[in-house]
Amino acid sequence: MADARIPKSKAIARAARRTRGRPWVAAALLLASTVLSGCSVGPTYHRPVVALPAHFNESTGSHAEWPSKDWWEGFGSPQLDAYITQADSQNFDIAAAIARVQEADAQARIAGAALLPSVTGGGATSVDRVINTRAATPNAYHLGDLGVDASYEVDFWGKNHDTLEAAKQTAMAAAYNQQVIALAVTSSVAMTYFQALALQDQITVARNNLAAAQQMLTGIQMEFVRGLTTELNIQQQQTVVDTLRASIPPLQLQLSQATDRLAILLGEPPENIKLQSGSLLDLKMPGVAPGLPADLLARRPDVHEAEAELIAANANIKAARAAFLPSFTLTGQYGLESVGLASFAPPTAIFALGAGLVQPIFEGGALTGQLEYSKARDAELLDDYRKSIVSALGNVEDGLAAVQRTGQQLSEQTDVVKTAQRAYEISEAQYKAGTIDLLTVLTTETALFQAQQMFIQVRLAHAQALVGLFQALGGGWQSSLTEQTPD
Repeated sequence: MADARIPKSKAIARAARRTRGRPWVAAALLLASTVLSGCSVGPTYHRPVVALPAHFNESTGSHAEWPSKDWWEGFGSPQLDAYITQADSQNFDIAAAIARVQEADAQARIAGAALLPSVTGGGATSVDRVINTRAATPNAYHLGDLGVDASYEVDFWGKNHDTLEAAKQTAMAAAYNQQVIALAVTSSVAMTYFQALALQDQITVARNNLAAAQQMLTGIQMEFVRGLTTELNIQQQQTVVDTLRASIPPLQLQLSQATDRLAILLGEPPENIKLQSGSLLDLKMPGVAPGLPADLLARRPDVHEAEAELIAANANIKAARAAFLPSFTLTGQYGLESVGLASFAPPTAIFALGAGLVQPIFEGGALTGQLEYSKARDAELLDDYRKSIVSALGNVEDGLAAVQRTGQQLSEQTDVVKTAQRAYEISEAQYKAGTIDLLTVLTTETALFQAQQMFIQVRLAHAQALVGLFQALGGGWQSSLTEQTPD
């Protein structure tokens, strides 16, 4: 049996005295936690009203043709499709964004733990001696206990619930941000690939023009030998040849740099990227047309990200306000304890139930500062949300204008190349017939070379404008995340 002279622990004894014969106290607190848990003391979130135009200024026609999920396939380039697939799985920015989503999800789980009871178990044993001055030898006893402790903070004012909601919305914003980055990477891969194709085209055109100019130079040199022309004509044509030859190395450097940028986007060392032969002329130019401006907001992940952050800030305000109010805690303990002289005695069951209340009185301004910070953060994110909407509308307007203007320019530049090509052929024939001088041929030759290079640049600008418009329209993105956003 336990020695009556050895008292139980003071903490257990106090807890037992508080609850003995009054189980209704624990029941009442449990009922209060069930009924009152989650009562919010902050403002209810309402989606901000942002005035939207009735239509896009640059939009033509009423037919809406939003981008498809795999919008890049509309360009008809298997190489581009392969690059984007690789970037989706290997790009470092996308991988880092996915890791941030996982971090935010973990933080949400941590925040949600406060809504659940905390349960711990433990045990201990010791051998102690009690010295009795009237006894010849000290009394030895064993003390052992084994039990489970539980505690639960009643979320009376909804502080823990609001903290969890803020963490969940932050995780949602991270998921939207990952979609924003993925869309940006896809667009960058397409634009960089198109730039590489354009540079390959420019190099090809420069080499073809160099060959034509060299052929003209050879003909002039043969005429000079026969005394039919002057050395000045030779030098003038030689200048054209040298100029064309000098234009190729800078283009090759730009192509190498574009290939290196593409390699980074693909998550590969530059040495592993070998561009296949291709041309901008092989690309199809897909059509796209936005619907109503209001529809755009559902297709832009950055707008959803901004709103998720705003909802999180609203929840943080409520949690900061709740921090000023009392917090209620329920505690419980159950276990076994054995105290015996010289050997273990039969264990005794012990249990305790308790309740506590804590009211902040003086925190040195920490709670007030946290509330003011939360309000200021909410105001900041409100403006960011409004800006994201206005920016989205502006991006689409810019994209529509760029597609339309570059499309017109491409059509006109096509005519310029045809005209310049015809003029050069006529001048070359007339020069051989002796009806015009070499200067006229050089003029038409230079005009043709410039027109061909400009055509490539305009076609590149049009292809990249289409990519920019696809990106501005959300790239065919539609939210697959579970949203609980109040209107």
